[in-house]
Amino acid sequence: MSKILIVEDDSEIALLERDYLEIEGLESDVVSDGESAVSAALSGGYDLVLLDLMLPGLNGYDVCRQIRDRVDVPILMVTARTESVDKIRGLGLGADDYIAKPFDPAELVARVKAHLSRYARLTGSGGRQAEQEVIVVGDLQILPRSWKVYKGERELKMPNREFALLKFLAENPNIVFSKEQLFETIWGYDYVGDSATVTVHIGRIREKIEDNPSHPKIIETVWGAGYRLNR
Repeated sequence: MSKILIVEDDSEIALLERDYLEIEGLESDVVSDGESAVSAALSGGYDLVLLDLMLPGLNGYDVCRQIRDRVDVPILMVTARTESVDKIRGLGLGADDYIAKPFDPAELVARVKAHLSRYARLTGSGGRQAEQEVIVVGDLQILPRSWKVYKGERELKMPNREFALLKFLAENPNIVFSKEQLFETIWGYDYVGDSATVTVHIGRIREKIEDNPSHPKIIETVWGAGYRLNR
């Protein structure tokens, strides 16, 4: 059974989320402040985090950053703040999705289940082999089966969406893909969002793999067309 960490300081909303998740057979724990959220998430055992932005103590952005830096788990932000800048900031810190309050509980559950399913597919639970294909791009080594990326001898922290996006581009080098094509390939048709998410994730990947992210050589922007990985 999948286990969800609900981070919400409004007890009524937290109970609503928990009840609807449990109806669908999803176990959940509830914490109401940022520090407790980080501590719980880092303790392990959770398959997804539902994260409110407006929290006492650490706010949701800080919580997201601290979790993402150390744990690879899907993070869904749930908040009354609907400005594009808030969404972009959350995605830039590593959130996988963003749902606005007030929300339809059925939609929330559907998104949670979609992310759990896609994460399981992306990480390929079960069947990882010791010997595996290695994709080499300059000083990068991408190990598809073990879900790891190395730059030289240093392992890079790659959350699931970033890895899937980098892996797809590396498996299809020197081809230009539009943001829309990448969005549909990595996030899927059932994902509620838009192709701006691709731009955010490309930026995060460049920060990790490029020697100079301001002048990228590996993942190149082809203006008016999309992105190309040079290999």
